[in-house]
Amino acid sequence: MSQMFQNTELTRRRVLQLFGAGAGVAAVAACAPSAPSSTPTSAAGDPTSAEPTMAPPEDFSFASWSLAEDAPKAVIQANLDAFAADSGITITPASYPYNEYLNQLILQVQGGQFSGAAQLDIAWLATLASLGKLVDLADLAEGRGYTASALAAGTFDGVQYGLPWTAAAIGLVANSEVLGRVGATEIPETIEDFEALLRELKALGGGLIPYAASTKVAQLKDVQVWMQTFGSKLVENGEVTIGDDASVAALTWYKKLYDEGLVAPDVDRFDARSLFAQGTVGLYDDAPAGRPAVLKASPDTELGSKLLPGARPVVASGDTPRAQAWGHTVVVVDGPGADTAAQFVQWLTSDEDVVVDYFTQLGLPPTTDAGLASSEVAADAFIAAFTEKITATASPSPFWVFPNYGQIDSAINEKVQAALIGQQDPATALAQAREAAQGLIG
Repeated sequence: MSQMFQNTELTRRRVLQLFGAGAGVAAVAACAPSAPSSTPTSAAGDPTSAEPTMAPPEDFSFASWSLAEDAPKAVIQANLDAFAADSGITITPASYPYNEYLNQLILQVQGGQFSGAAQLDIAWLATLASLGKLVDLADLAEGRGYTASALAAGTFDGVQYGLPWTAAAIGLVANSEVLGRVGATEIPETIEDFEALLRELKALGGGLIPYAASTKVAQLKDVQVWMQTFGSKLVENGEVTIGDDASVAALTWYKKLYDEGLVAPDVDRFDARSLFAQGTVGLYDDAPAGRPAVLKASPDTELGSKLLPGARPVVASGDTPRAQAWGHTVVVVDGPGADTAAQFVQWLTSDEDVVVDYFTQLGLPPTTDAGLASSEVAADAFIAAFTEKITATASPSPFWVFPNYGQIDSAINEKVQAALIGQQDPATALAQAREAAQGLIG
């Protein structure tokens, strides 16, 4: 087996342990394969001392948008293959591009066409949980060393529906070499200085995009973090506050960047990664998950040493930088194979060898104390800087608690887009965005 897959190998003994034939059965009892409902009896009808028979492992499906992306596909497929081979089952993969994934998964779950494990963006948990098909994984979470914050990201309405796979934030990443062309060594602290830096970068010419911000309607939700930076709460006591002075000021500023060519039109996260990889971008927004794809696509073999994560600029010096929490959780959809899928999810997200290998291959931070304390994670300067400057002040979107979060985002995004392209002024656009979002909340 190749070095890439070495750490994902399971031993037959380990699989037997996973399915209750070895030590540690009690810790996973609630979601483990079911024992017989009655005590075994002898031919005479007397109770026997035989151990309950555990149900054998079953086939299940695994849904993931990462399987549709070149960088993580081989690593994740190796995990699937190892677990399936050593447990004697088949795991059927299902993959859709990220921007289509949630809608496709909802359709499959609602139609009863999917059961098994599924990767989720932490922002989507409430939406999928509202369908009433997810398994409570609380017992499988016990004793595995998950961090409290990571576990919280997999919880909705007090139920542990997801086990955390990776956790970080979305923040600014710069190319230090590009910044160095104008004498900058770090991302500026304030909005005013940040804007000045972008103008200096634009003056370099040559088609350089100073800031590859998200401007494509599907990912204009990034603007919400800038609204928070300017002081908007977005939601307060169940009432949408978008359209307040702070959010209008943020969108007005964002449109100024757009109008001056400091950001580019029709760009999403994947476009930004590609442009950044080619050295034609100064800064863009991303999570650590983007690093492998950027480095793989870049002709610059030294780009990894030039990645410079930094805190999002603030309005006034001393303000706390804002960043959106980011992460992947893995849930189990009830149905055939759900018990086996739950065991797989626990192994995938908490086995130390597996999570450290996942980090080594893809740069995605583990969600267990042991994984985070590993020498491989501790030695990664980029992750250390990203954690200190970005993840430390990250928070979830206040819209994530609403099951129709995706619809709310889309309603806001469409109005932000209308303001960017000059169809509406920012105040009018956001007033209508507030009305639409509030109507979806009820």
